[in-house]
Amino acid sequence: QVQLVESGGGLVQAGGSLRLSCAASGRTFSSYIMGWFRQAPGKEREFVARINGDGSTTYYANSVKGRFTISRDNAKNTADLQMNSLKPEDTAVYYCAAARYKFGLGYRTADEYAYRGQGTQVTVSS
Repeated sequence: QVQLVESGGGLVQAGGSLRLSCAASGRTFSSYIMGWFRQAPGKEREFVARINGDGSTTYYANSVKGRFTISRDNAKNTADLQMNSLKPEDTAVYYCAAARYKFGLGYRTADEYAYRGQGTQVTVSS
């Protein structure tokens, strides 16, 4: 069982930056793929980024590529999302998620992750 708690959300002006953090419980954090998703009002949940267990491989949605950076610190059991050049369309509740690796999965949909946090609100004003 993994428990995830997000922090770092808030209100920021367009062009600004925020850093989200996801704190995970458990002693096997490095064995999990970590992902970030977001959901805006009236829209479906959207993949944002993911990172593999040792942090060597990352993958981003096209909408955030070049602006967001996912990272992890396995010694601290945290996975962060640095968000730069924020746009109003980035406004959403952001969730982190954790999944054990299984061959053949892309880890770009929420149902591929067994664990999810409660989310943190990010609001970008124009």
